[in-house]
Amino acid sequence: MTHATDLTVSRANLSATHIGNTEHPPLREGEARLKVNAFSVTANNLTYAVFGDMMQYWNFFPATEGQGRVPVWGFATVSESRVPGLAEGRRVYGYLPMSTSFIAQPGTVKTVGFSDMAAHRQPMSPFYNQYVFTDTDPLYTADTEALQMLFRPLFTTAFLIDDFLADNDVFGAKQVIFSSASAKTAWAAAGQITSRGVPVVGLTSKRNVAFTESLGCYARVVAYEDIETLDALVPSAFVDIAGDADVRGRVHRHFNPSLKYSCAVGATHWQEAGGGGDLPGPKPELFFAPGQIGKRIGEWGGQSFGEKVGAAWRTFLPIASRTTKIVERDGLEGAASAFTAFVDGSAKADEGTIVRLG
Repeated sequence: MTHATDLTVSRANLSATHIGNTEHPPLREGEARLKVNAFSVTANNLTYAVFGDMMQYWNFFPATEGQGRVPVWGFATVSESRVPGLAEGRRVYGYLPMSTSFIAQPGTVKTVGFSDMAAHRQPMSPFYNQYVFTDTDPLYTADTEALQMLFRPLFTTAFLIDDFLADNDVFGAKQVIFSSASAKTAWAAAGQITSRGVPVVGLTSKRNVAFTESLGCYARVVAYEDIETLDALVPSAFVDIAGDADVRGRVHRHFNPSLKYSCAVGATHWQEAGGGGDLPGPKPELFFAPGQIGKRIGEWGGQSFGEKVGAAWRTFLPIASRTTKIVERDGLEGAASAFTAFVDGSAKADEGTIVRLG
């Protein structure tokens, strides 16, 4: 028997974390053990926890009753393999638990990587089950590992938000409004939307106004207290990253009837999440990135989709590097501290946290 060390959170109280060991039985045929090397902790991971039950994020890496292992994105190494064609020592990028190691059931091993075909993961989107070999990954470079962990999953979502809005002609809107505009997903999407010639307004807290303005991707940055100063006659689309019921309600009421579309992407203000009462205007929809991925791969083909994301990613990297201070933490204790900073709202907008486990 071997064991892994896991960081779990209380599903009823996300600020309550626990670090403990789990016994792993010897590998069976078709299984591989992956040692987790490093991962990022961002607001995206808080969203996974907040929507853990609704979107089945807790199901990817099961934990004991009442506890959850928050999924993260990062790098891992195959430390033991009983899978034909999967050599020990291969390094992958993908969806990981906050654990020192985990067991996967790789399907067909291809040049680019493999998918975890464990039965409990199949009801969820296959997007989260894919592991890419770093030595064949066209987006991988050793000197940008930290930025890949921090931004690659967020950037893919941002790319898809922009693509979805463009695909629908911005629903007839003349501007796009983002809440939690300092969040990485928000400004990554805003930069792409702006490049299409559509002005983007960023809503953020007073303490983050200066930083958000410095990003250069918003036509205007407005503190939450000043939402009502915006021109209510401009046809607008609202992309809600904060998930704050009060902010969502104020945007809907202020822009009614000029609000053309409203969607929810994240929950950075998870404590204020809720229905927001009876909202005038379009009913808020949940934006599900894997759905847009499936649509575009069906229309463009997988290779073309990857090339388009890759081209946009390479344009984005210098911006990410310029605007983000990398902060590194060690061990699962460091991961717990980083995650609770997002839970209590103390995480800094201009920082990106990387956790290294060795």
